[in-house]
Amino acid sequence: MKSPASLKRAAEWALPYWTRGQAGRETPQDLFRVLYFGWLVAFTLKLLGSAWDVSWHFKWLRDDLAPPHLLNSAGTAIAVALTVIHGYTGYGVDKAALRLIQWGTGIFLVAVPLDLINHRVNGLDITSWSPSHIMLYLGTFFMIAGVLRGWFMGAPPGRERTVVLGAFFAFFLENVHFPEQHQEYGILSIGAWDNHATYAEQILLQFAADQMGRPVDRAMMVAFSLPVPDLLYPVYAVVVGLSVLVVARLLIGRFGAATLVAGAYVGVRTLLWPLLTFTGFPPSAVPFFLVVAGLVVDLAFLVRMPYVRAVLGSVGVTAAAYGALVAQSAIMGGVYSAIKGQKGLLGAPPLATSSAVWAGLGLLAVWLTVEWLAARRRGSQTIEARVIATATP
Repeated sequence: MKSPASLKRAAEWALPYWTRGQAGRETPQDLFRVLYFGWLVAFTLKLLGSAWDVSWHFKWLRDDLAPPHLLNSAGTAIAVALTVIHGYTGYGVDKAALRLIQWGTGIFLVAVPLDLINHRVNGLDITSWSPSHIMLYLGTFFMIAGVLRGWFMGAPPGRERTVVLGAFFAFFLENVHFPEQHQEYGILSIGAWDNHATYAEQILLQFAADQMGRPVDRAMMVAFSLPVPDLLYPVYAVVVGLSVLVVARLLIGRFGAATLVAGAYVGVRTLLWPLLTFTGFPPSAVPFFLVVAGLVVDLAFLVRMPYVRAVLGSVGVTAAAYGALVAQSAIMGGVYSAIKGQKGLLGAPPLATSSAVWAGLGLLAVWLTVEWLAARRRGSQTIEARVIATATP
């Protein structure tokens, strides 16, 4: 805890900056770093809270004041405070970044009471794919997009800029992949049931069964744990999750960027896995396939022609993701089965392989759009540079 003297010095440093200004205001470098390191803290708290939250809801009945919710709320409070600071002072953001942050924060804050009402009306509603939950992800999506733009546009070149940009992309990947954790936890909950064990408390199972109007049996467990079509997991992961890695590789501009962003997210999930399971919470499958797909994204960028890169990359990345999912389910499941006698602890959700065509086409559409936007941006920068060069005596 900081001493009163330290808090006083911090206040004396910060107060002169608390003046009204428009977005795009020139920002001192020390203030810029403090603001964006504050965002790193906010997103870290939200990540830890959300990771714990899914595991919590596969064990206990829902509780508005559950510890994961409180941890997530602490991150949200910091994010709201930073949004107010950016909006009032104009420091650290341009107009586009500020609008994204404000819209994202606003959507998130509207979604919170709607989610509470949804649970009061519809009961458990454990699925991550409900409308009110999707609003929470959407708000965070815009919020992180604005922070990414603000850092990308304002941070000076150097290692710190690259590392922090990669960290923000890892948070971005975590947010878009978050709903997929329902299937990653769900498949192992069904595996536990098949091995005559359950991760969830009896009160949760009975509540879910009563809500479905059926006994506590395997059919109820499947409806409780995997309430969405099998094709949703791989198609969403390829089209949405891997698109984040494509954009990360393009903006960071270095070979290995996509792999490292995916590795950072998967690494956090891997570290949290024993912390949760050894304290009695349900385990989840870990999406190791994202790292394999990220490596193929990096390899695709060795192709210099953007639109050819998009076509070849979409095919290669989709094949790599689906192949890694099949291998992960078979190899990791077999390893754990030999050790513990339970099937698929580090496996993967059910995979509808026929959906690979639709996943690849979806990724191709996004990748082509990203390449087109990047080409337009490069073109406008070239024109602007020529105008400046011509106007300079």
